[in-house]
Amino acid sequence: MFEHKYRKITIKAFRFNAETDYLPYYKTYEMTVENHELILDLLNRIKWEHDGSFSYRRSCRHGICGSCSIKVNDKPVLACKENAWDMIDLFGDELIFDPQSKKRAVKDMIIDKKDFWDKHEAIKPYVVTDVDPHPEHESKMLPAQLENILDADYCIQCGNCHYACPVLQVNEEFFGPAAFAAAYRFTADPRDEAGHERLELTAEAGQGVWDCVKCYECAEACPKEVNPIEKITKLHNMQFEQNIARRNVATKHAEGFVRSIKKNGYLDEADIVLYSEGPLGMHKHIKTALKMLKAGKIHFTDALPFVDNMPKSKNLDEIQKLIEISQTNKLPKI
Repeated sequence: MFEHKYRKITIKAFRFNAETDYLPYYKTYEMTVENHELILDLLNRIKWEHDGSFSYRRSCRHGICGSCSIKVNDKPVLACKENAWDMIDLFGDELIFDPQSKKRAVKDMIIDKKDFWDKHEAIKPYVVTDVDPHPEHESKMLPAQLENILDADYCIQCGNCHYACPVLQVNEEFFGPAAFAAAYRFTADPRDEAGHERLELTAEAGQGVWDCVKCYECAEACPKEVNPIEKITKLHNMQFEQNIARRNVATKHAEGFVRSIKKNGYLDEADIVLYSEGPLGMHKHIKTALKMLKAGKIHFTDALPFVDNMPKSKNLDEIQKLIEISQTNKLPKI
């Protein structure tokens, strides 16, 4: 039998009306929360019990439409899916409600998602193919082909991963993880004929996958476990396989990882920087290098071409064989 429990909490909600307010502010609400309530229930209670002007998006209440996404104590959540007590256990008796992006706030939790939808549209999020207007049978897909989509079709375009991405905070040209997940989903679809175009788009510097910093924030933010970082990695590989990846610092950095592991069985961080950016590019990393020297992660002689003081794995032969078996694209010889 379900046991009803109650906790008294404080909610600090972001308030802002772009039409009337010069600056945003936080308003405090106190309420007793039952253990079955969701974050969406708390949003509803603020509006119904405290302030009818409080605004937010909601629609299906079934974790399908993606409308009700907000941030709770800076954690992106789908309000209709997130249990309030789980958030209280995680953050304590004070919950802070913020919109997905404060700088795009229109009214309270409601934001202008034009940037999200524009980038989603740019990668052609649909199957591009010539279809017989009067087909004699349905389009069939093998189970293996469906599995290759890797659940990317579960994305509900809530925008949680997009607005959690730190790259988008500093680079508004970046497509973002949701757009990349969609790009992979339709490029991996065997019926689609626009894959090469999408790979070209997602290979461009600034907007493409090579500007991803691999922080995994998108995977943490996704309420449907789409795991956008996995799809970004797949796009990397597809660009290599189809000879679309351009030779630049980013692709050389990826090559450098394989090169280092194949050579030593371990990651040689100094060599990766030297390989990716060259001797002249290394000066940008002097401060980081000094910290790594102090911590013993690198040594003064590591970047010298005639000195090899990297240890070798005792299983180096096996590692090299695994790389040869699994490698799907050709990299420069070590």
